[in-house]
Amino acid sequence: MNIKEYVHQVGQQAREASRSIARADSKVKNQALRTIAAAIRRESAALISANREDLTAARAAGLEPAMLDRLTLSEKGVEAMAEGVEQVAALPDPVGEISDLKFRPSGIQVGKMRVPLGVIGIIYEARPNVTADAAALCLKSGNAAILRGGSEAIRSNRAIAALVQEGLTSAGLPANVVQVIDTTDRAAVGHLITLREYVDVIVPRGGKGLIARLLAESRVPMIQHLDGNCHVYIDDDADADKALRIVENSKTQRYGTCNTAESLLVARNVAARLLLPITAMLLAKGVEIRGCVETQALVKEAKAATEEDYATEFLAPIISVKVVAGLDEAIDHINRYGSHHTETIVSENYTKSMRFLREVDSSSVMINASTRFADGFEYGLGAEIGISTDKIHARGPVGLEGLTSQKWIVLGNGQVRS
Repeated sequence: MNIKEYVHQVGQQAREASRSIARADSKVKNQALRTIAAAIRRESAALISANREDLTAARAAGLEPAMLDRLTLSEKGVEAMAEGVEQVAALPDPVGEISDLKFRPSGIQVGKMRVPLGVIGIIYEARPNVTADAAALCLKSGNAAILRGGSEAIRSNRAIAALVQEGLTSAGLPANVVQVIDTTDRAAVGHLITLREYVDVIVPRGGKGLIARLLAESRVPMIQHLDGNCHVYIDDDADADKALRIVENSKTQRYGTCNTAESLLVARNVAARLLLPITAMLLAKGVEIRGCVETQALVKEAKAATEEDYATEFLAPIISVKVVAGLDEAIDHINRYGSHHTETIVSENYTKSMRFLREVDSSSVMINASTRFADGFEYGLGAEIGISTDKIHARGPVGLEGLTSQKWIVLGNGQVRS
């Protein structure tokens, strides 16, 4: 296979298909999505079987536990995929929505119309559910998609993509609206991210190494985030029970996700009272504590934290802990060491909580809630294509609206400019 020619052909097919999906009405797109969801449920056993082959190969290749967790597809996971596709079908179609119409002195009306981006390339590692999620969101938002999953999930991705294309053709849409790059050769990624004539935006979902490579090499605009170094800050005015529950869920529900808490900050005035029960819970669950000098004085099991620890997304049962003077130091610490992903404050103080919302420079900022809620499904977006820590175009979980843009429209009745 000539990889360059193959990727170029995929891009060309996607551009042609993008014109068909851009003009498809909501009824047709929703019909395709419902058929895809039904096909996923129908082929649940086959999808799990294909995934089992991927897992066997991944274990033999020595993949880390966090990657194996992301790769695994259970019956519950298959059902969640189908539900996610159905939820996208149930969402309002943003394409064609007209907003902000205003009359100008000349008599013209000026407004904005929401339109698809065109062709979206999604590059991701491990998680096979991304294939269904990304396909559904791109389809509903009127975009063609080129999906390039990791080699570790190639069998799962092929099986899911076949069901997606079945749904497309059943609704009278081109199968090439969604294409999976059918090679594990890494050179395919290098070619895809330079296809400016065919690809309008790249959305990477994967590890820091993948994102860094794409940032350095891509000639196509990107919606991305490097990592998820998320923080929980326990304020002086925190409720103890809420603090314990929120830290437990934020850190220990799953270790391998980008919205898992990696850093815990505790106000000095409550550290002696709250830190011991919280760290006892974490230690009981096998979480390693890496803390500041004050943390080590209170928690004998804590290891010394380094500057690097405070800036690290562990994706493992490890957490960095720091005792801070109060809100100002907590905000400074988060904005310095964080990855601008998700942060939460545990506090009963309204004024300080509002300051936290305003001043923390992250894509999701929360009050008295687990960082694990930073997710398109939990935010009511249906499936998400990723989480963006960029400040331009899309920020936070990227759903349908994030996969569209707006163009200016003018409605006139023969007016000419004088």
